[in-house]
Amino acid sequence: MNKDEYKKLVKKHIPQENRTGNAITAFLIGGFVGFIAEGLIEVIMNIFSLNRIDASVWTCLIIIFASSLFTALGFFDNWMSKAKAGLLLPTTGFAHSVSSSALDYKKEGLITGLGSNFFKLAGSVILYGILSAFILVIVKVMISG
Repeated sequence: MNKDEYKKLVKKHIPQENRTGNAITAFLIGGFVGFIAEGLIEVIMNIFSLNRIDASVWTCLIIIFASSLFTALGFFDNWMSKAKAGLLLPTTGFAHSVSSSALDYKKEGLITGLGSNFFKLAGSVILYGILSAFILVIVKVMISG
């Protein structure tokens, strides 16, 4: 068996991804999460008489806490496998990445386990977010004077 025949054989047995189905699932679940968050904003605004900005901040905190808690309890990974990218909204996905990387090393202790691995997955997002914000501020200052 030569290299080309082997590649054809491997390609034949690799499971095919249903991209259209995954996109529809991600769209519907992401929309549902957004719908829940919007409902939570309205509830917080009405119950606590907060303005929309403050209610949005509290909603983000609740969503971050919930996704971190569900990651710690082991639910979120199962939901992620079924929801595809629908749960990878910036808030829930970021909280999940921070929580899961910290929990993977919790047996090594607070310093060398949790502390050193807390931002293992999310560290690059934070780094490049801060770097791009810095560059954009420099560009803004240069343009506006």
